[in-house]
Amino acid sequence: MWRLKWFLMVVIAVSIAVAVVYRADLAVWTMSRAVANNMTTDVIGGLPDGLHLAVCGAGSPMPDAARSGPCLAVIAGSRLFVVDAGSNGARNLMRMGMPMGRVEAVFLTHFHSDHFDGLGEMAMLRWTAAAHQQPLPIHGPPGVEQLVAGLNQAYQLDAGYRTAHHGPEVAPPSGAGGRAVTFPVPQPGASEQVWSDGGITIAAFSVDHGPVGPSVGYRFDYAGRSLVISGDTRKSTEVARVSRGVDLLAHEALSPRLVGIMNRSAAAAGLTSLAAITHDIVDYHATPVEAAETAAEADVGHLLLYHLVPPLPIPGLASAFLEGVRDAYSGPVTLSRDGTFVSLPAGSNAIKVSNRL
Repeated sequence: MWRLKWFLMVVIAVSIAVAVVYRADLAVWTMSRAVANNMTTDVIGGLPDGLHLAVCGAGSPMPDAARSGPCLAVIAGSRLFVVDAGSNGARNLMRMGMPMGRVEAVFLTHFHSDHFDGLGEMAMLRWTAAAHQQPLPIHGPPGVEQLVAGLNQAYQLDAGYRTAHHGPEVAPPSGAGGRAVTFPVPQPGASEQVWSDGGITIAAFSVDHGPVGPSVGYRFDYAGRSLVISGDTRKSTEVARVSRGVDLLAHEALSPRLVGIMNRSAAAAGLTSLAAITHDIVDYHATPVEAAETAAEADVGHLLLYHLVPPLPIPGLASAFLEGVRDAYSGPVTLSRDGTFVSLPAGSNAIKVSNRL
């Protein structure tokens, strides 16, 4: 009997060893196929002509496993632009298959750190992905020069290391960092055209995020399709004005009800700073219902909510977040998360929503 038990133990041990080796080999083979596919697939080239919005960050400074710092990518035809560069935004773009070397410009809505704390990584990845000879253009209202100067100083040593290691053919010294492109603060009732090329127009408009200022949103138009990105704002007549009749409105949203729970809990725990912050942030953001009211007033085709505050980690919280939205706006609503992808094909009224993460 003991010989049979010994034999069975040996067979089991050998089987486990073979399975482990086989599993490792299978994993390596799978990785090889996936990497080869990723290296040769042109995600942007595979899209229909038109406008597309990729949510590379749907959240806020509050940690959320499903939503990184604010970051939206806009594909117009075959050209790639980014609005805000929050934490993890660049990595999410790469996970979605977006070629970082194709980022033409970043447009900042304002200078709260959660909207640019991933900018250094984005600039570095874009530079080295395509051996760019020129820095990343970073557009914004006055103040962007100071931000970009600080970014370049912070990354100066890193840039030198990368050129020294990979050579100037891969990391040309002239292409490191960013280049500030400043535009005037738009006056209420007017927009400032900040880009016009290849049938693509991008216009900035002022929003109300006081005491933070200047603060702007952006409208993109291409091939008969249009989208607006609100940036951070209270309910704003400017957002409604610029969004009139657009296909897609990407609007920030904060739930006072849910943030109120955090505020009361912080106060009860004696966390005075957190209690103050969760009290203060309510007054310079729009609620989900206010975003829906703006969408209804502007008669937009689709409302996408992003920069969601607070996080929604528990099943059912999304319904609480959206409470009252359907009463205010009868059109389709998307509560975004990292990877949400909205397509507006040219020559059509279609709006297609998917997730690429």
